[in-house]
Amino acid sequence: MGQQEKVSTSLAGAVSEGISASLAPVDAELERRYPGDPGTRQPVHTVYVPGDAFNEGTIRSWGDQALAQLDEHAPDAASFAAVLGLADELAEPVYNRVRAKLEREPVEDLRVDFEDGYRPASSADEDETAARAARLIAEAYANGTAAPHMGIRTKCMEAPVRDRGIRTLDIFLTGLMEHGGLPDGLVLTLPKVTYPEQVTAMVRLLEAFEKQHGLDAGRLGFEIQIETSQSILAADGTAAVARMIDAAEGRATGLHYGTFDYSACLGVSAAYQASDHPAADYAKAVMQVAAAGTGVRVSDGSTNVLPVGSTAKVHDAWRLHYGLTRRALARAYYQGWDMHPGHIPTRYAAVFAFYREGFEAAAARLAAYAKQTAGDIADEPATAKALAGYLLRGLDCGALDVAEVARLTGLTLAGLEGYAGPRRGDLTTTGE
Repeated sequence: MGQQEKVSTSLAGAVSEGISASLAPVDAELERRYPGDPGTRQPVHTVYVPGDAFNEGTIRSWGDQALAQLDEHAPDAASFAAVLGLADELAEPVYNRVRAKLEREPVEDLRVDFEDGYRPASSADEDETAARAARLIAEAYANGTAAPHMGIRTKCMEAPVRDRGIRTLDIFLTGLMEHGGLPDGLVLTLPKVTYPEQVTAMVRLLEAFEKQHGLDAGRLGFEIQIETSQSILAADGTAAVARMIDAAEGRATGLHYGTFDYSACLGVSAAYQASDHPAADYAKAVMQVAAAGTGVRVSDGSTNVLPVGSTAKVHDAWRLHYGLTRRALARAYYQGWDMHPGHIPTRYAAVFAFYREGFEAAAARLAAYAKQTAGDIADEPATAKALAGYLLRGLDCGALDVAEVARLTGLTLAGLEGYAGPRRGDLTTTGE
């Protein structure tokens, strides 16, 4: 083995202890601000439905409408693949999984909208609609027909609508408590945030509700919707969105980009308002950097080009939506907003193709890393974490199956989670 080396040091242990003591506040701050991804399942999309249009059959109706669109405009795998440009080897697996998803779980995340998409006849009408939404969501979770995530988008914290938004949220949350309590999949969305103080106001509101009902502190979290230029760049030149995450005091769960309000705020002409506009790319890049490591997830926006009308028009809209979704996935925006039942076939097609295209390569790289064997790419621990996270996301949405991932990686689900980091909350996957 050769000569054993003599190991010598020059510094007393007190030096290391002193450095550790001096950095203790930084250590604590890093742990507080950057706890890492929560490790729970992230929905691939959010569907929003106006409050007055939401009913007990909404989720199943969206799935049925999406299946009817496939039947009419792409009745088999070959025709669907031809529209989207899917490779031959992906045509059947993607199409079959899309149809199965639409039958089993057509919507992963639903927001009952009390903001832009809702026009109540009166204040009393909104009161009743909010109470009805609470009852219907509670019943859906009780009878097993709910989406994995459901909740509401209230009006914002700006003065003209603030009281109305607070009242609607109060009615909705109180209704849930009266119908069995807050469901695990509950999500709240605060739109049109311009100042961190508005986020703080939401925190105080939720604190008051928790205290009133004896709930654990921090039980209620919320998404921040980024729809104004001020939420990206504050008047002093700082990134306001980073300050908003801090102002949420650990309650922020997501940053959702609002394509059209944000674009209009910057003066982008209506014809060019889209999630791939350079202004949108800049905003989402700032959001992404601000949220990295905080446990707050970033969601892309939506397209307002609806797949309706003739088959040619539907195909054009499908291609647009598919392309925007694939573009977002490549940029690590794993969630987006869908506005129409016809969007969800291409949402799932894009998501499933994204994970199935890269599945074998990712599995091989992770298997090589786990076995410490040499390959043509030298991966590091951070890359192994990303590879495992990629496979787990594919399992969560149904793009991949547990058996095929285990076969190619040689890892159990627990082994994957070990590389990706601890998964808190829902540890289940939709892959069989």
